Amino acid sequence: METVSGVFKTRDAAERVVQDAAQAGIPADKVTLLTPGSLNEVDREMESVPVDTTEQPGMGKAIGALLGGGVGITGGSLLVALIPGVGPITALGLLGAAIVGAAGATVGARVGDKMEKSTTEGLPEDEIYVYEDALRQGRSVVVALVVNDEWAAALREVMKREGAESVDAAREQWWIGLRSAEESHYSKTGKNFAEDEKYYRLGFQAALNARTRCMEFDQVSGEMNAALEDAKREHPGVDLEDAFTRGYQRGRDYYQQRCDETPKAA
Repeated sequence: METVSGVFKTRDAAERVVQDAAQAGIPADKVTLLTPGSLNEVDREMESVPVDTTEQPGMGKAIGALLGGGVGITGGSLLVALIPGVGPITALGLLGAAIVGAAGATVGARVGDKMEKSTTEGLPEDEIYVYEDALRQGRSVVVALVVNDEWAAALREVMKREGAESVDAAREQWWIGLRSAEESHYSKTGKNFAEDEKYYRLGFQAALNARTRCMEFDQVSGEMNAALEDAKREHPGVDLEDAFTRGYQRGRDYYQQRCDETPKAA
């Protein structure tokens, strides 16, 4: 299963992509639209969406941080969540429950129990933080999990037509926004940031993987060591351990405040 995603300056453009994906035959539970908004906007949106009285498999109602759930729209579901550091967002599509849950919003046990493995398999856990940053900037994100090259090619073409920014480009913008502060912090250790930035950044990003963030260090040390070993294999002969480890710790610190603000599940 392949992930195809794009970042959009306007919600309208992102919605057109979702509509075109449905017309191309891509299942609704494999496509999600994430978009930010104020609480007032969310209230109005919830009022305008027809309720689906027949709960479909995998569409359980959300609890905890979710303000609404189990709402039917174009064959999917509309979830409204509060993501720490981002604020209120709407997630159109069943896949949205997995994404907002990985991003730190509390998605209730009923959603988790009803989520089918086939729906979330292939979810790009190492990209969730990029989606968050885009939402924080007022942009919308479309994420799709596709099972064949034809769907992937069709979706990329639609995204390109609607002016999508790639996740890779969004990731670069995210780092540019952090780079000055991280350079200042790292330079205080007497290290050369210009030489070590690549490996420091690898560690920083590894700490933001949705699977391990918000956990105690003793719970993720094994994951950090595995990521470090992967980096060493990709860059043989490079002494990168110190820069990677320092970056990993800064990445954990970067996200910890949001973790502390996350509402706990009821």
